[in-house]
Amino acid sequence: MSEAADILHDRPGIFPLEWETLFTAVLSDALDALGRRHQAMSPRIRPLDDTLKLCGRARTGLYTEVDSVAEGENPYELEIAIVDDLKPGDVVVFACGGSTRIAPWGSLLSTACRARGGIGCITDGYVRDVTQIRAMGLPVFHGGIAPLDSKGRGHVTAIDVPIVCDGVEVSPGDLIFGDADGVVVIPKKLEAQVLSIAFDKINGENHSLRELLDGSYLRDVYAKYGVL
Repeated sequence: MSEAADILHDRPGIFPLEWETLFTAVLSDALDALGRRHQAMSPRIRPLDDTLKLCGRARTGLYTEVDSVAEGENPYELEIAIVDDLKPGDVVVFACGGSTRIAPWGSLLSTACRARGGIGCITDGYVRDVTQIRAMGLPVFHGGIAPLDSKGRGHVTAIDVPIVCDGVEVSPGDLIFGDADGVVVIPKKLEAQVLSIAFDKINGENHSLRELLDGSYLRDVYAKYGVL
């Protein structure tokens, strides 16, 4: 589906009708078919609002735990830099190493992200200000909810570099997709193949669903379309 890939490239984060049919499970299956069986984040990474989908290009940040803030240091310097540099369709991906001490994302960053055209955020750290973020309707996926400021607990040491978020490698520009089932990361070099397989599988699932609703046996439908 090169046309679909072109749509995303030209209009990042915009969902034509065919994009609305995508979901993480079918994308994960497509990645499995290409031998990439470790592209889904773990079940602990959950959306603040499971009615929202997220799809866009990764902008990455790497956090390191600290115990204090040096005199004269701006602990948010790189955090601010990446959010201020977001382009339409970008998704912030903050890797915190699964820290239980850092809540790097809150309402102010969410507001700034949306103002720049950003799609949302994924982090394996914590998030806070969740009532405000939910009210905004911004897709945010997290490793937990806590009121902990990152100041004095962690700071961004690098941005726009390859990272590992919840055990999944993420490079800048990778396609990120999230929904109620979780998050998958699609390496940019595999994007066209993954999308082609995913849309073909969706077509097969739609045919299967119609025949099952008409009373066909699952074994017969599976034999016909090879989709389950």
